[in-house]
Amino acid sequence: MKISNGVYFAREAAKSFSRNRLLSFATISTVTICILILGMAVLLTMNAGLFMNRLESDVQMIAFLDKSLSQRQINAARDEIKEIDGIKSVEFIARDKSLADLQETYGRDYDLKTTLGSNPLPHTFKIEAQNPQEVAQIAEQVDKIVGVYKVNYGQGVVERLFQVTRWVRIISIAFIVVLAAGAVFLIATTTRLSVFARRKEIYLMKLIGATDWFIRWPFFIEGIFLGVAGSLLAVLLLGLGYQALLQNIGSMVMVTLMSDTVLLGQIYLSLVATGAILGVLGTYISLNRFLDV
Repeated sequence: MKISNGVYFAREAAKSFSRNRLLSFATISTVTICILILGMAVLLTMNAGLFMNRLESDVQMIAFLDKSLSQRQINAARDEIKEIDGIKSVEFIARDKSLADLQETYGRDYDLKTTLGSNPLPHTFKIEAQNPQEVAQIAEQVDKIVGVYKVNYGQGVVERLFQVTRWVRIISIAFIVVLAAGAVFLIATTTRLSVFARRKEIYLMKLIGATDWFIRWPFFIEGIFLGVAGSLLAVLLLGLGYQALLQNIGSMVMVTLMSDTVLLGQIYLSLVATGAILGVLGTYISLNRFLDV
């Protein structure tokens, strides 16, 4: 595109914005609402994914050892477990520590040593997998190791947990896609009003031989400007609201929201870019029908 043409396109876009202030304001408002809702959905999805990742990362395996094992056999079993692909960590827990932890759970009002007489608990290994989705497969391999008589990882519950997290991610992505499609439709509908107001000008330009792209560029520049303006306003409102939410919810132990400033900045920049893209898409969809002269 030549510099002279670029200046002309920018000037025409500015004239259109000045002549159609009400429609431009309506377009900016529509973009703001769409990007704001889309941004809220993205943040909700990101935080839901973070919560699901935390749930999955808490999945651990407990390998119970035969009571007859010597310390040498225990070390050999631990080394064999570490050689399994996908193992993140293996922690040995002595039977006395297990009983002490159980005693702490029941409190001082109930003396387990006096009640049980001797310690009935076995030595155990607490095992973490690099990928929580592979816990079931790793547990099967650990269960086959000599000296391990049982492996517990919450069978049944873990599988349902992974199934729920998978569907939450799928539904979240589908929700964002539907919102984006709805945003394109709303912006295209609003932009069509602006294009309709200039239909005679488009018709005359077509009659004197102007190409479709020559006619499109001023509208595209205007669409980018309106999209960026609306998305910047939406990001400002979203950022202020999310920051207030982080400050008010920071004291809640059970809830941890995404607070990485770099990641949040990338999300906000992506929303601004999305606003520009939606402005161009809405303009392109609305303009095509008036170019068929």
